[in-house]
Amino acid sequence: MLKIAHDVIYNHQLKMNHRFPMIKYELIPEQLIMENTCIEDNFFKPGEISDKIILLTHHEFYYNKLINQTLNDREIRAIGFPMSNKLIKREKMIVQGTIECALNSIKYGISMNIAGGTHHAFSNRAEAFCILNDQAIAANFLIYNDYCKKILILDLDVHQGNGTAEIFRKNINVFTVSFHGEKNYPFRKEKSDYDHGFKDGTSDREYLNKIKYDIPRLVEKFEPDFIFYLSGVDIIENDKLGRLSVSINGCKERDRFVLDYCKTNNIPLQVSMGGGYSPILKDIIEAHANTFRLAQEIYF
Repeated sequence: MLKIAHDVIYNHQLKMNHRFPMIKYELIPEQLIMENTCIEDNFFKPGEISDKIILLTHHEFYYNKLINQTLNDREIRAIGFPMSNKLIKREKMIVQGTIECALNSIKYGISMNIAGGTHHAFSNRAEAFCILNDQAIAANFLIYNDYCKKILILDLDVHQGNGTAEIFRKNINVFTVSFHGEKNYPFRKEKSDYDHGFKDGTSDREYLNKIKYDIPRLVEKFEPDFIFYLSGVDIIENDKLGRLSVSINGCKERDRFVLDYCKTNNIPLQVSMGGGYSPILKDIIEAHANTFRLAQEIYF
């Protein structure tokens, strides 16, 4: 059975007209259940995460600032969310969800988090809606506990995974891959183990040809025994923060390729949703829902 991490706390209350579409974390599971892609039993509420696990990835002085609510105004502005204890509780639950998903992926081949993909969270700071780096923490958890030896993080969000790149810069056991918009945020990019920047306006054919050529080559070279996939849908053509011109069908074909490849090659896959900022909310929901539909079709 497909296991999906979700809790009502994911839909954190923000001011009306905030540019982050938090409501999607409520609407995606509703859509999946309404259309019978999933049932209630597919979803699980993540448990508590220990500080020790978080500190495998994030610096203690930074984490203490989060827990004690002592970030300064500049640090809070970099995040883009007003700080609160409830927000930090939410972030910790999302991280634990990705860890539990990873363990389910080892058992079932794939597992998914309705949220996550917080790839702009560095070891010592937060930015761009990302506070704790869920896939980085989960990767370190798997390695620390000897579940895996070599992990590849595949980031197909339109924005480079700069925090993830920084965290694993000197870690030979984790290979970071980022396909993103060349001229999009972050404007000062970190160096992943592999980066490719797409030009503004890149459409389906060029985008899909590139990832279908590069991903197998990179996986075969590194030979990971686990893959984390950040399946951001901010690559679609009407995304207000995206600047690419990939269709919703092209985004679905991207996900089909990644899931098919991992299933065929027996590589456990954890999927976090990442970004999606289209002004048309139904397009965000449709693009994200496609990823779950494909997981059911390909794996179960």
